[in-house]
Amino acid sequence: MIRYLDLTNGYRIAEITSDSEMINTPEDMLDIMANAGYNGCNGLIIYENNLNSDFFDLKTGLAGEILQKFSNYRMQLAIVGDFLNIKSRSLRDFIRESNNTGRVCFVESLDEAIQFLSTYK
Repeated sequence: MIRYLDLTNGYRIAEITSDSEMINTPEDMLDIMANAGYNGCNGLIIYENNLNSDFFDLKTGLAGEILQKFSNYRMQLAIVGDFLNIKSRSLRDFIRESNNTGRVCFVESLDEAIQFLSTYK
């Protein structure tokens, strides 16, 4: 299920609110992005549990393929989850780098996700 939020800066974002919405492939993400874009959204919020576990195994390449879509289509993404205790150094580095680029951000709460997406320029 998708919920649409209108932000004070004039942006509109989509939030995937259902645990049953699983993103397994880049095509799954493209479908969600297309739906959000059609509804006037500039950003998207998804939750860690909406992503197939392969997303967090960087060797599969799934994370890179999915996140590249956000660069290609100029949409922002906030991924909400518990990312503080990640054991994989490469995944921690990937998250830190993603957070620094500004297109994709890994955050701990919905409020942080909205804050990140509302400051997009």
